[in-house]
Amino acid sequence: MNIDDVVLNFAPGSLIALNVVLGLIMFGIALDTSPSDFRAVARAPKAMLIALLAQIVLLPAVTFGLTLLLNVQASIALGMLLVAACPPGNISQVLTYRSGGNVALSVSMTAVANVIYIFVLPLSIAFWGSLHPTASELVRAVSLDGWQMLLDIFLIIGLPFLVGFGIRAAWPRFAARVQPTMRWVSLAGLVGFIVAALAGNWAIFMAYIGVVLLAVFLHDAVALGLGYASARLGGLGVRDRKAITFEVGIRNAGLGLGLVFSFFGGIGGMAIVAGWWGIWDIIAGLTLATVWARRTRRADAAAARTAPEADPAPEAEATP
Repeated sequence: MNIDDVVLNFAPGSLIALNVVLGLIMFGIALDTSPSDFRAVARAPKAMLIALLAQIVLLPAVTFGLTLLLNVQASIALGMLLVAACPPGNISQVLTYRSGGNVALSVSMTAVANVIYIFVLPLSIAFWGSLHPTASELVRAVSLDGWQMLLDIFLIIGLPFLVGFGIRAAWPRFAARVQPTMRWVSLAGLVGFIVAALAGNWAIFMAYIGVVLLAVFLHDAVALGLGYASARLGGLGVRDRKAITFEVGIRNAGLGLGLVFSFFGGIGGMAIVAGWWGIWDIIAGLTLATVWARRTRRADAAAARTAPEADPAPEAEATP
């Protein structure tokens, strides 16, 4: 059977649970966001502008070209475009920290980008999906309702963010205590949900994973590479490059998976791409962050070994 005709099994109650998990993720991001993050972006907007340009314009455009180059089926192509249109995932901050990148910049970028993506996501998927030579048929078949998608995205992303942001402003100490736990609980919930969704459709997943593996592997590598290249061409420092690499390369595929079932009827290719991306994205990100961290430690150790020793203080002359 063509993967474009496959529909994954997904209970309505499971979709509610997924939306709750996604809302908790955004709530956790907001608990770690303060007005100073937005002021920092306003004072030094270069890194943010580079990150937004790479995410909103370059990544969907490059993804569009990659789907044509790989000549994947329509539902896989639309799944890749949907993932590229999703906002950055909150694990980008964890990976930035692990790699030795600019965590403050990562927090600021994620906060600003998630607010902007409330409006960008529906426009991006509608534009690139309708432009695609094969995926456009699926977009027309589902009669994509942009306003309804905007409302759903606001309820999943915007509302939890506003609530968490308000709590952070009113009770900063409480937010600081709760945020680390919220981050890991929501991330574990998302990973567990994706694994459960794939396990519940294991036969379909195994039947089509071969073609999806290559597509997701290349797509994820391109996204990470695009983030790094954009930051380097923009003349940013090493720590900022690491932050932007993960900001562009790590996408909220869980949100994409929820949208697949809410607006696209659980089309097999889209769901498998979003589900597998959510798992592989973490694996690839952790691998890159670990490699970067080890290189940084070796470079620091080498610098410490080769640093000239300070000259000893001259001894006082003996008094005759």
